[in-house]
Amino acid sequence: MTHIPVLLEASLEYLALERFDAAPGVVVDATFGGGGHAVAMLERGGGGLRVVAIDRDPEAVGRAAALQQRFGDRFALLGGNFAELGGLLDAQGIGRIDGLLFDLGFSSFQIDTAGRGFSFQHDGPLDMRMDPGHGRSATDILAGAEVGELEEIFRRYGEEPRARAVARAVVRARAERPLTRTVELANLVAALVPVRERLRQRLHPATRIFQALRIAVNDELTALADGLEAGIGRLRPGGRVVVIAYHSLEDRLVKQFFRRRARTCTCPPGLPVCHCGTRPDLEILTSRPVMPTPAETAANPRSRSARLRAGVRR
Repeated sequence: MTHIPVLLEASLEYLALERFDAAPGVVVDATFGGGGHAVAMLERGGGGLRVVAIDRDPEAVGRAAALQQRFGDRFALLGGNFAELGGLLDAQGIGRIDGLLFDLGFSSFQIDTAGRGFSFQHDGPLDMRMDPGHGRSATDILAGAEVGELEEIFRRYGEEPRARAVARAVVRARAERPLTRTVELANLVAALVPVRERLRQRLHPATRIFQALRIAVNDELTALADGLEAGIGRLRPGGRVVVIAYHSLEDRLVKQFFRRRARTCTCPPGLPVCHCGTRPDLEILTSRPVMPTPAETAANPRSRSARLRAGVRR
C-alpha cells in the first residue's frame, strides 16, 4: 500500500517554505493522512520550520511515530478534527501560524483498507467514519433514515441525479435485510442503471452515492468551513494557506470562502459610498485552480480530480 501526496510540488511552492531558511515558523498540516506532504515540508523547509499535523484517524496518529523520531521537536501530531483547529492549537500553546495546508478527501491507506468501508473496490463493512470510534456509520444512516432524508443526502452531497430512485431502493432492500457491506450497496445502485448506459459511463454508478454517504457520516463540509475559518484566523500577515479539494462541493466552498475573505466591500450594489468598512484579509494567489499535470495523473490516477487553491494573509 503506497501513499502518493497529490500536487506536492505546487503545495510546497505556494507555502513558500524558503521563508524558514532565515526565520522560524509553524506550518499546520490539517490533514496528515499518509504524511507525504508533512515529510516533504520537513525535508525541504529550513531548519526553523516546525510542522504541526492534525488528523482524527487513529491509524494516522500511529503512523506519525516514525516522523517524531526522525524530526524530533520539529514535528508534532495532534489527534482530532481540524474543525476544532483553534482548540487543538490552544491546548499546545500555539498562537499564530505561518502556513496552513488542507489536503481534503481520504488517504490511500483508508481507501485500500477494506475494513474502513470507504471504497466499493473492496468488500467490507459500510462504516466510512474517519474516526471509527465516534458518530454514526454509513450502515447506521442507511438503516435509520427515511426516503426523504436519504434522497437529500444523495442529492446534496453526491449531486446524484437518481437520488430518489436510490433512496427508495435502499428502503426496499433494508426491509428484507440490513445493508451492511460495500459491495451490496454498490450492486444495488448499479442495478438501477441500464447496462448500455453503464458501459458508457467513466465512473461506477455508485461513486456519487459513496461520496455522499462519506460526507454525511463525517460532516465534512461543515468541518471544512469551520477549519478554514479557524485556520485563516490564526495566520500571521504573510502566512500562506493551500487547499486541495477533490470534488465540486469542496472546491466551490473553498472558492467562495476565499472570495469572501478577499472582498473589499460588502455593501449592497448601487451605494455611492462604502459604509461597511470591510477590509480584505486574504489575497488569492490562484486565479484559477491548479490541477495535476498529465504526468501526475498517469502516475497517480487518484489525483485526477484534485484542484488546488492558495492565498496569503494580509
